[in-house]
Amino acid sequence: MSIVVHPGDALTRRQRLVYVIVLGALTALGPLTIDLYLPAFPSLEDDLGVTPGLVQLTLTATTIGFGVGQLLVGPWSDKVGRRLPLIVATAVHIGASIGAAAAPDITWLAVFRVLQGMGAAAGGVVAMATVRDLFGGLPLVRMLSRLALVTGLAPVLAPVVGSQLLRFTDWRGIFWFLVAYGVLILLAAIFLIVETLPESARHGAGHTTLRQRYRALFSDRVFVGVALIGAMVFSGLFTYLSASSFLFQDVYGLDAQQYGYLFAINSLGIVVGVQVSSRLARRVPPAYILAGSTTVLIVSAGLIVLLDSLHVGLLGILVPLWFFIAACGFTFPQVQVLGLANHGAEAGTAASLLGALNFGLAGIISPVVGFLGIDTAVPMGSVMMVTSAIAILSLWLLVRPRSVPALAH
Repeated sequence: MSIVVHPGDALTRRQRLVYVIVLGALTALGPLTIDLYLPAFPSLEDDLGVTPGLVQLTLTATTIGFGVGQLLVGPWSDKVGRRLPLIVATAVHIGASIGAAAAPDITWLAVFRVLQGMGAAAGGVVAMATVRDLFGGLPLVRMLSRLALVTGLAPVLAPVVGSQLLRFTDWRGIFWFLVAYGVLILLAAIFLIVETLPESARHGAGHTTLRQRYRALFSDRVFVGVALIGAMVFSGLFTYLSASSFLFQDVYGLDAQQYGYLFAINSLGIVVGVQVSSRLARRVPPAYILAGSTTVLIVSAGLIVLLDSLHVGLLGILVPLWFFIAACGFTFPQVQVLGLANHGAEAGTAASLLGALNFGLAGIISPVVGFLGIDTAVPMGSVMMVTSAIAILSLWLLVRPRSVPALAH
């Protein structure tokens, strides 16, 4: 006779598949909101008569809004449940997307991008918190790995979709596409998402105040360490995403469609990384998987700088870049598992902090490349090296792999 330890253990394979699809769609809202318009950067620059640095600041505005939104939505979802914050935030996203599509200048576009980011924040937070409500141990690893696949893949695939949309519309049309996607998410939230946080868990046992929840998280050395690792790795990936449109289109002469195909090839790195990482976690502790992936990150970033300095050409960038992206895929699910495993009582707050650090720091760090100048890949690779180095230091000084217990089966 099997014992149901977590609510998700009683779900059938078909029910789990439904959760994966719906929660994956929720998780994708944020990355799509942020990255879908990357191929339109050059045309947006021409249309609004602004510099590349100002265009990149609209990307920063979205990521900062996304980070702030997660800090609001996560604790709110621990207090009132998962559905209501998701519905309200998604409605804000739809309204902001309409505003962005009609923005008359770069200032208004940046304002609506902040609001878009805040509205999109709920999807990823609620998805991660819902999984933690339902699962623990290795089943938690498997479910989070599927969400991590979306988290890692969506930012890379979004420019592919965006580049194809630009064949039929302009940059404003991309925001109308986000309006439609937001409406679908809102309908899913209303009709498909069930409440997974019981009333007793909101007001009963566990950390009942925001201060207590934050204290539980920030006093956990492992949580702080993996949160920094996740934020630095995501910042490295986001540095590439924000610089790539100018680098590959302006410097290497690719058109929007070729740029999209390049992203499709790179997306395989995320798929390989996440899938191998989740299977490897059955035999190797997550902290040691992070030890391997962060090493690959810094070596790959260093090779981008070295090979570009030696003028090897486009291939000299693309090969180590593919391995950098694959190492990001190895990293993301293990960060989520270690960050949430011991914090079921404050899962929403934990998920919000992980996401806020990811997008908040990425929004601050990635524009550095634009202001350094994107005439070569060296500035991009250098920033990626720095973020990888900080991730390595966080792993060995804060997480300390030997001190992290193995996950239960």
